[in-house]
Amino acid sequence: MTSKERVCAVLRGEEPDKVPWGEFAIDYDTVEKVIGHETFYRAKAKSQFAFWDGRRDEVVQSWKEDAVEFFTTMDCLDIINAAAMASSIAPPKGYECEKPRKISENTWQFRNGKTIKYSDITADLTVVYDPEAGTRRYTPEDFEKEPDIGGIDESCFEVVDALIAAFGKDRFIAGPSGHEVGIMLLGGSFDEGGAGFVHALMQYYDNPGTIRAAYRYEVARNALLDERFIRPGQDSVFFLNQDFASTQGPFISPDMFREFALPAIRARVSAVHERFRLPVFKHACGNNTSLLDMFVEAGYDVYQSIQETAGMDIVAFKEQFGNRIVPWGGVDVELLVSGSREDVARAVRRAMRDLKPGGRYIFGSSHSIAVGTVYDNFMTMAEEFDRQRDYRNS
Repeated sequence: MTSKERVCAVLRGEEPDKVPWGEFAIDYDTVEKVIGHETFYRAKAKSQFAFWDGRRDEVVQSWKEDAVEFFTTMDCLDIINAAAMASSIAPPKGYECEKPRKISENTWQFRNGKTIKYSDITADLTVVYDPEAGTRRYTPEDFEKEPDIGGIDESCFEVVDALIAAFGKDRFIAGPSGHEVGIMLLGGSFDEGGAGFVHALMQYYDNPGTIRAAYRYEVARNALLDERFIRPGQDSVFFLNQDFASTQGPFISPDMFREFALPAIRARVSAVHERFRLPVFKHACGNNTSLLDMFVEAGYDVYQSIQETAGMDIVAFKEQFGNRIVPWGGVDVELLVSGSREDVARAVRRAMRDLKPGGRYIFGSSHSIAVGTVYDNFMTMAEEFDRQRDYRNS
């Protein structure tokens, strides 16, 4: 079987020749070790610094060439996530952006006071202060208009299209779409957190009529975006723009999720299924245990990022829901960062023992090959998986 055939068999409920392997994302430090040189691919802060300096074309060229080089080398990866954040939808040609003022060794501030900080741990930039977060007040009238997606430059899809051109014949390409409409954050964001995030969640209690209007508008708007973002040749859509939970549980109650979010998610999944005839993969970190029945009701085909360190149980998930939604995971990302090679090999063997039988399973980390992953651990995972993945040797 080719990689594409292997994944398609799993989605159909058939047992393939081998367990397929995919990763939500593989960050730059691992990519650099595999390809043997520096890259902007999945180097989030490094890429942003270059954008500030007007080096858009240099960054995007690296994203394209280095991604193709990496996945050519790592031909054991059956799924290529061409929707991966930070290296998927590129800024358009001629892109210009405000370069913020550096106010300390690792902190920058924009003209409006918005402040971002660099983290050595994640090699990424995080919003630490947004003066506008929590200040905007919305009404239903704000969403009683025709959705407008504006102009979308085709150069934004250079990276996705390059991966489809290079690998679309034999590898399974998970690609972009209009956004999922999950938890509505009016006047706040996940990135900013703090008061703005709390303000946004409180709108479910204080302003439910506006929340409902916003859902209707965003479902319609993102269906229009599907027409531009879903690319010819991709094999699935990957909803990855929003998490629903922390390690402690969902951001809103399951009852509230069912009332507000589930109808919108179901509408978005149905739109992709019916209009494009593509399966929908869902990336959701945190402890989503109390939402899993709704993941099935929503119609997701695959659930990725099942984090046992956040209280999830991927084996129990497959036993309960595996005939309706495919689990994807098996090796804790924390082991890859701070475990030993034997820890990683043991986790791979456990995943193969408990999740491989009967098919309906995709192997991978519990989240991604994140910044800080020990290269020897990553290669141990690949080598042990290759020894265990063949169904003929079960």
